[in-house]
Amino acid sequence: MRSYFYEFIYFLQKHGFHVCRRIADRLGIRARSVRLSFVYLSFATLGFGFAFYLFIGFVLKIKDLLYTKRTSVFDL
Repeated sequence: MRSYFYEFIYFLQKHGFHVCRRIADRLGIRARSVRLSFVYLSFATLGFGFAFYLFIGFVLKIKDLLYTKRTSVFDL
C-alpha cells in the first residue's frame, strides 16, 4: 500500500502541471514561495488551495493546447 502512494507522489512530481513555476515566472518570484503559499492556503481554507491549484493546472494545460506557437505558416 505504501509503495503505491510513493509511486503516485513520484508520478505527480514528474508529470505535474508546473503551475507554481509558471506563476512564479510570470510574477518574477521564486517558485518555492508560490508553493509555500499554496500549502498555507490549503491548510487555511481546508483544501481550497489544492482545488485552486488543480483548476489553474487544467486551465494552463488547455491554454497550451489551444495556443501553440507555430514557426511558419506552412506548419498548419
